[in-house]
This record gives sequence, structure tokens and C-alpha cells, in this order.
Amino acid sequence: MTMSKLSGAEPRSGRSWLHPDTWHLRTKLVLVVMLLLVGICTVVGTLLYATMDRVLTQQLDGQLAQASHRAVEFGTPSGGLRRDPLDAPGQGAGTLSARISNGVLVTSGLRTADGKIVSITQSDADALASIPAGSQGPGGPGGATGAVDRHLSAGSFRLVAVQVANGDVVVTGLPLTSMQATLGSLVLTTVTVSLGGLVLVGLLGTVIIRRTMKPLDELSRVAGQVAQLPLEAGEVALAVRVPESAANPGTEVGQVGNALNRMLDNVSGALQARQASEMKVRQFVADASHELRTPLTAIRGYTDMLRLTEPLTDQGAESLGRVESQSLRMSRLVEDLLTLARLDEGQPLKRGPVDLTQLLVETVTDQKVIAPDHVWRLDLPEEPVEITADGAKLHQVLVNLLSNARKHTPAGTTVTAAAGRSATGEAVLTVTDDGPGIPADLRDTVFSRFTRADKARTSTGEGSTGLGLSIVDAIVKAHGGSIDVTSRPGRTEFAVYLPAA
Repeated sequence: MTMSKLSGAEPRSGRSWLHPDTWHLRTKLVLVVMLLLVGICTVVGTLLYATMDRVLTQQLDGQLAQASHRAVEFGTPSGGLRRDPLDAPGQGAGTLSARISNGVLVTSGLRTADGKIVSITQSDADALASIPAGSQGPGGPGGATGAVDRHLSAGSFRLVAVQVANGDVVVTGLPLTSMQATLGSLVLTTVTVSLGGLVLVGLLGTVIIRRTMKPLDELSRVAGQVAQLPLEAGEVALAVRVPESAANPGTEVGQVGNALNRMLDNVSGALQARQASEMKVRQFVADASHELRTPLTAIRGYTDMLRLTEPLTDQGAESLGRVESQSLRMSRLVEDLLTLARLDEGQPLKRGPVDLTQLLVETVTDQKVIAPDHVWRLDLPEEPVEITADGAKLHQVLVNLLSNARKHTPAGTTVTAAAGRSATGEAVLTVTDDGPGIPADLRDTVFSRFTRADKARTSTGEGSTGLGLSIVDAIVKAHGGSIDVTSRPGRTEFAVYLPAA
């Protein structure tokens, strides 16, 4: 025999970095703060770089203007004597000078740190010859008007070309190395400080935001606890509340916590009122059921006495029989109501060792006598299935399940009762029939009280109180077990799972 407990797979939920909608609020806040800081650092760094580049360029242009002025002044012919601008005094290390006459590079060289002149390459000479020559700058001859940047074999230079009186062009240049090094240091410093600031803001922001969002965690925890409480029935102690630290009306989160506490107070009051009403109804049902037993017993007694002592006509005997059958039906209803009332009150079970296989044999044997028009089968394991339970209550469970199969299936239906153990060690009782099945509109409410199938689907003339399966469900739950039902045309199975201990 193969039996498995029915279980529904709950949808899994989780967070994915690919879906920002699933991120924590604190994560979003930290990321937003860091993105804003990245934007600010980028803007500040860009402005700082542009400003420093302009200032350094102006400083370099000033130095270049002075160097060009000295080179032009020294290289201008005096008394018909042409002097080489390379020999101009006061030129610093790294200064590049050249003279171009009639488009031909006459002299050129680069002054080194030790004062020597180093020749330049032909490609450098071509690059110098391509520089457009300007006139004297506003600061005097050789101003830095029209300075350009060129990359030569010795490095990058800022160059200016000035045409002197005899038509020659004097080219003067200063290296960009110092300026580029300063800008590189600025970029490195800005990036390092920005990254350090980002890390610091990320850590401090996470701590601060966590502390700020802690009241929301309290709200979530309280709401989660309330969501797990069985509020649908029974006495519920709704004592959980949001702490005062998270329910301060002076803050936005505190307002939510305060509103949640007031809502819980309202719900708690409603639950207490509902419980009081349920207790009154249960007490009334128990009292009424108990009081009705005596007059019903008297009615049955008087009907028996009339049948034995008084001569009755055929119509009288039929009427008396209807009185007796209806009194028996009402007695069953009263007993069912009294059983449910006692179960609702939580009366303790009379637990003891119970052999489920023997209990099945006895119960099915009784049903064979009551309904010989059905086919009754047993499917039992080789070893007894023993548990600790209330034997009388479990007998009532089996009687109700088998009677339910008998009442709601046509003659010739095969009903199989089985016992065994599940993979987890639970004791399992199943009652299976090959009848027409439970209507789809009744499957969700089959264990609800006073749920009855359409009379047209009932094979017998017996009345149904609609409490049989409700009693089964209450008894099984009182034992700490559960009951499942699966049904389709041609197969309906009720499976009862009871704890091993």
C-alpha cells in the first residue's frame, strides 16, 4: 500500500540584485546616498581639474611669453649681425629654441638641466616648422600669443612662434611635464579622497540608516507574529504590541507603530467579544443538547410502549414508526451537537493504547451488516499499527467516514479501509470508495458544520445532519493529527494522519 500526505508547495520569494524592486529599503537609501556622493565628487573633481588646468596654463603661458621675449630680443639682428636665439641668456632648463629662415630650420636645440644644448630630431624640426608664426605680443616682442601644444620626441611642449624684423621666425617652447604631473597628482588625490569618502559614507550611512530603520524592523516583527496567530477560532491572546521606542507619534515611523498598536487593541477587543459570543453559543448548544436527551428518550420509550400495549391501525403504526424514526434522527443530531460542544470546550481525551488494525476490522464488520449492498474491503499491514489515543473517539471517526461513504455512494460501490504508516512515522487511516465523487462546489467546505450533499446524490433514505465530517475533523485535530480528502469521479479518499506517540 502506498500512501503519501498531501502538501502544497508555497511560492518562494527572494531578493535579486537584477530586480531593484526586491531590494531592502535600507539598501536603496545607501545606494542613493552613494550615487549622489559620486555625482558630487565627479562634478567637483571636473571643476577643480578645469580650474587648475586653466591656472597652470596661464602660468606656463606667462613663463613662455618671457622666454619667447628673451629669445626674440636676443635673436633679432643688430648691426647686420645675426645671433642665435639658443644663446639667449636667462633661459631655463628644458627650454626649446629654434630659428626658421625662409621656411628652412636654421638652428634648433633643447637646453638641458646642465646648460647644454641638445639637437632635436628631423620629425621635431618638421613639427616646429608647421607652427604658424605670430607678431609681437602685447607684452613686448615675443609674446605668447598663439601658443600651441605639440608632442615631440623629448616630450610634450607648449610652443609659440614669433616673426622678427628680418623675416625669420623664432620658435620658443617650454615642457608640459611639470604641469601634467601636477594635474595627475590632482586627479589621483581627488579619486583617492572620493573613494575614501564613498567607503566612509557607505559604512556610516549603513549604520545610521540601520539605526533609523530599526523601528520598521520592530513593526515588521510584530506584524509577522500577529500574522502567525490562529485568529479564526478559539481564545486568542493578542498580547504582542509595538515597543514604545518604535511607536513615538512624533516621528513618521512612530506614527505607523502607534496606529498599528491601536489597530491591535481594536482587533483584540473584537476577538474577545467574538470568543465570549462563541462561548455563549457553545454553552447554549451543550445545555440544549443535554436537556433534549431526556424528552427524546421519553418519546422513544412511549412509542415502544404504545407499540407493545395498544392495538394500532396500519396508518397508526405507520405514523408511530415515523415518530420513532424522527426521534432517532433528532437523537443523533443532539448527540452530534453535544460531541462537538465537548470537543470545542477542549475536554481531555481518554488516551490509551489503540490497535488501529483491530479497530478497522471491527468497524468494517459492523458496516457489512448495516449495508450488505456495498462491497467492503480491508487493506491491512502484516504488523499491527498501534498508537496512543482515545479509542472511542477514533472508533467514532471510522464510523463517520465509513457511514459517509455508504450514504453517498450507490449500491455495489467498493469501499476500502486501510491502515499503515507514512514515511515520517505517522499512523495513517484511509477510507477510499469508487463512487461518483464529491461535487466540486463542496470540496472546500466538506469539513464545515452542517455541510450536506445534494439529496439527489444520497443513495439511502437516511437523513444527514451535516455534522459527521465536522466531528471527524475535530477529533483528529484534538489528537494533534490532520485529515485530507482527494476526490474525482470514480475515486474519493479520506486520509487521517495521527502522531505516532
